[in-house]
Amino acid sequence: MPNFKNKLTIGRLDKVDFPEFNLEDLEVKIDSGAYTSSIHCVNIIEANNGAKKHIKFTLLDQNHPQYSGKEFVFKEYDVKIVKSSNGISEKRFLIKTKIILFDTEFPIYLTLTERSNMKFPVLLGRKFLNKKFVIDTSKKELSHVSKYK
Repeated sequence: MPNFKNKLTIGRLDKVDFPEFNLEDLEVKIDSGAYTSSIHCVNIIEANNGAKKHIKFTLLDQNHPQYSGKEFVFKEYDVKIVKSSNGISEKRFLIKTKIILFDTEFPIYLTLTERSNMKFPVLLGRKFLNKKFVIDTSKKELSHVSKYK
């Protein structure tokens, strides 16, 4: 029998904060079918500044209400091959940042990808959810609701 004692219950949709990106109440989809978590970005570029490589990207896009146009630079990142839900594999950059859910800050690895044709700009996959959350698909915005209690 699984031990759900120390796990938080999360719904199929929620809103989260990304303090390093100055984003609050960003809509996310919980997807236990996805292994990695991802965030919608545009202008994703790997560049070389002298001897050190880095990536530059802009979060969200001009159609999103929280779009700031600010460019972010990460010197520490990885490259991962991800198979998307349509079965196509693509190279994505993987960064480590922080996410706030249920008034708690968690480390999270996010792949950077263009998700403009998706309803939610962030997808939380099972690698992040594992051992922290139990998903109740009949609920939504459980952490967001607790934030305002």
